[in-house]
Amino acid sequence: MRCVKIPKRSLIKFARNNFQNKQKLEEQSSFFCIMKKVIDMKQENYARLLIRVGLAVKQDQIVVIKGPVEAYDFIRALTKEAFQAGAKDVIVRYNDQIVSHEKALYTDENLYTTCPSYEADFYNQTSFAGACYLSLVGQDPDLMQDVDSHRLAAYAKAFRTATKAYRNRLDFMECQWCVAAVATPGWAKKVYPNLSEELAIQKLWEDIYKVCQIDQRDPVDTWQARKEDFQKKVQALNALHLVSLHYFNALGTDCTIELPKGYQFAGGCSTLKNGTDYFANLPTEEVFSAPLKNGVNGKLVASYPLNHNGALIEDFWFEFKDGKVIDYGAKKGKEVLDSILSSDENAAYLGEIALVSYDSTISSFRQIFYETLIDENASCHFALGQSYAECLQGGLDMDAKQLEANGLNQSMVHVDFMVGTKDLEITGITAENQVISLFEKGCFSPAFTKLCV
Repeated sequence: MRCVKIPKRSLIKFARNNFQNKQKLEEQSSFFCIMKKVIDMKQENYARLLIRVGLAVKQDQIVVIKGPVEAYDFIRALTKEAFQAGAKDVIVRYNDQIVSHEKALYTDENLYTTCPSYEADFYNQTSFAGACYLSLVGQDPDLMQDVDSHRLAAYAKAFRTATKAYRNRLDFMECQWCVAAVATPGWAKKVYPNLSEELAIQKLWEDIYKVCQIDQRDPVDTWQARKEDFQKKVQALNALHLVSLHYFNALGTDCTIELPKGYQFAGGCSTLKNGTDYFANLPTEEVFSAPLKNGVNGKLVASYPLNHNGALIEDFWFEFKDGKVIDYGAKKGKEVLDSILSSDENAAYLGEIALVSYDSTISSFRQIFYETLIDENASCHFALGQSYAECLQGGLDMDAKQLEANGLNQSMVHVDFMVGTKDLEITGITAENQVISLFEKGCFSPAFTKLCV
């Protein structure tokens, strides 16, 4: 064998390159370890926020978590946090979007007109046992586009009918509930179509953390402190003794909303009859109330698309007379609106009005998320269908007939849609016939802000 003499300079260069490559690998490994710790810490903080503030889990309480299978890792973190908070049991109900799609597409249509007793019994019985409920959203907005929307609406109605006892315990402040978001591949790619699936998911998780203020030193303390900010707005709106609100913007919204006597605005956290404070939505930026059922007149034009049961509705509007939708249209998804409005006799009336400033944290993204939980907190919005009893003085002590008699709409559906824009103007008329500006250029007006002290 012939030996080849390698120049000393080449050996030194080879050794130096090997050393530098090893250094780079070690640095990269160290960087990824640090990033994993940061991600894990954010996930833990998010889980802590949802369990401790969203649900405000109590000692020996049953916790029910419903979420997509893709979020199993985060759901495990939630389960751990719930037990550490004192939960007696944690029941996890995974849902698989693909399985749900196949079922909706191929099963007998009659299966969607009823809710199985075993499904209804689970919610009715756990609510009777004082459980609290965490629903994690993150559905692919386009997944159900090829499914008959009337089929999905029929099952939603059947479910609400069969679980009336469960719904009543939530609506009448006997059980905590919270809706929060998790990043999933289908949803992430809809929001960020130009990114790879992996990067889109990472980006969406970061968005969720940001809107929930997970980057704060202690997000639990941050949201506890925000209760006071919400309360100031609520107290100011209630003290005005408003009779009606008028909405107007260049998009086409021009509508007068009457308020029922004894209306109450609420926002931020809600309070159970036993005194427990919880956040039904995280994130949340809204203060909300209920309109007078028969007191809505004019046109409301949606400023955001609406993802309803996996079907997307775009560029839509409603015309109201004496509270009821008398005309409507959509560039895409009108058949979905058909199914919503025909759900029951009161689905065509409004049940909620919500005020959200255009300069909110979520609105600053200038990004459509195709998920109502987040999009509704970037914009003033309304909801078709069911109202909330807490939006009327003494409402929590009334039954459905009494609430209806006092002007609060009673329905089996509750569907939010957004109308807020950067030029939205809202004026209020008080019982003394005074006119006050509530919103100017999409945000709470200076005149109203002065009242929030």
